[in-house]
Amino acid sequence: MDKKDVAAVLEEIAMLMELKGENTFRIRSFVNGARTIETLDEDLALVVEEGRLRDIKGIGEALAAIITELFEKGESSDLISLKSEFPESIYELFAIPGLGPKRIKQVYNELGIDSMEKLEAACKNDELKPLKGISGKMQDKILEGIAFARAHTGSFHYDKVEKQANVLVEYLNASGLVGELAVTGSLRRRKEVVKDIDMVATTSDVNALMQHFVDAPDVSQIIGHGETKSSIRFESGISADLRVVEEKQFPYTLLHFTGSKEHNVVLRQRAKERDLKLNEYGLFKADDTLIECDSESAIYGALDLPFLPPELREDRGEFDVTETPELLEEKDLKGIIHCHSTYSDGRNTLEEMAVATQERGYDYLLITDHSQSAGYANGLKPDRIAKQQEEIGTLNKKLKGFRLLSGIESDIRTDGSLDYDEDVLASFDLIVASVHNKLEMEEKEATKRIVTAIENPYTSILGHATGRLLLSRKGFPLDWEKVFDACVANKVAVEINANCKRLDIDWRHIRQGRDKGVLFSIGPDAHRISGLDHVQYGVGIARKGWLAKEHVINCWTAEELLAWRK
Repeated sequence: MDKKDVAAVLEEIAMLMELKGENTFRIRSFVNGARTIETLDEDLALVVEEGRLRDIKGIGEALAAIITELFEKGESSDLISLKSEFPESIYELFAIPGLGPKRIKQVYNELGIDSMEKLEAACKNDELKPLKGISGKMQDKILEGIAFARAHTGSFHYDKVEKQANVLVEYLNASGLVGELAVTGSLRRRKEVVKDIDMVATTSDVNALMQHFVDAPDVSQIIGHGETKSSIRFESGISADLRVVEEKQFPYTLLHFTGSKEHNVVLRQRAKERDLKLNEYGLFKADDTLIECDSESAIYGALDLPFLPPELREDRGEFDVTETPELLEEKDLKGIIHCHSTYSDGRNTLEEMAVATQERGYDYLLITDHSQSAGYANGLKPDRIAKQQEEIGTLNKKLKGFRLLSGIESDIRTDGSLDYDEDVLASFDLIVASVHNKLEMEEKEATKRIVTAIENPYTSILGHATGRLLLSRKGFPLDWEKVFDACVANKVAVEINANCKRLDIDWRHIRQGRDKGVLFSIGPDAHRISGLDHVQYGVGIARKGWLAKEHVINCWTAEELLAWRK
């Protein structure tokens, strides 16, 4: 098991303990323990092997015993025991946004509701209103949450699926059985959430490759095992399909299964208009003669189109272009914007974050720890800001060819104001302004709050604009026309938050902002060194939003960035 696996088990135990009504302090110890383990800077397996778990602050005897058992047996008897006390269907309720363990416990104990179906029926029949703290409006919100949960059933965050896919690709390539191999589907198109892994390959030994595929490590179920297609499900819950085709069919199959469905419909129509037929096996003339294409580019060319990058294949204007759009690439970025350190809730020091950023080839790092209102995240009071800025000055004398910039992630208060007095705000190089509280807002209220923050002369970047958490929180609605107009008028950039739990703003809005003249930043929102690498996911979303390097302020030098703000 890795640190994330262990942390997930501890969080699940805490969730079930809360449902059971156990001691609040004990529950909190498991939640905090999960966070401690997930952010541990050393190899957890080594810590367990050397018997040093109790040396970690916050890991007591009970947690140490559970973690040790997980490494020795791959399971937790405590979790198994807790799960046996509840029907399995009750887990469906935890997927409903805004419905926490306390509310689940209430409807379970008082009404016997133990499934999403029963909860939906109870809301529709107005059966929750007699319960303390539940109104008709809350029932409507629960119904909205149920619809949201159902729409995302079987979906996973992008990075989780990518990690599984990378392991599978490495495993298949190492077999020596693969000719060509590619990942297709929504993963290749870099959608914000992904349901499964689709792959296409060529081989000289179909049976051997298919057997090797279904024998992959950590497979929990073989869904199908055939000569042209096999399907498996991993212990993570992620499914994978492998299709094997002839070498001459590979480009057509790659194009078809990359999708999207809407994109493919237009491609087939273009083929039909030219008396051709396009499918996953080839591009054919009216007499079924194959038009030989050795690449996707050649297929697009045969349909009188420039090559269209996978990220754009959503039938959202890509067929109107006459040349392949020049999209942002990770190598275009010169600096990292929006990261945290041990001054707030980060796991690494300023120097550690700066050195790690420079080692990755970047020229600067804008450090943006949490502001004073974020007490839960050790937000900075003015005296600690002064101390941090002094340390940044010292580090900049020490670091050669690299610059550390002083910033803050300022909470946007409910009235739209920022989190410090003007003299403190003026001391930062740049300010990322973000909403972290009162997330239940209607569009008019949310837009007014955001626009007010944008109009503050000290705001540089609007951080994770809607506050959404993919698969768990929808985020508040905004009037994007007004938000983008305010950004242009006040020279404020909009962040693409690269954390795969956010990927906020939604890529569907980015092109609208770009066309209005909005600039964007890509922020990994890193709370530890490894989080710096999340910038790649922000680049993927930027590409889906049709951004080139001239639209992204990370592509500027530090001097250009500071001149823009001044």
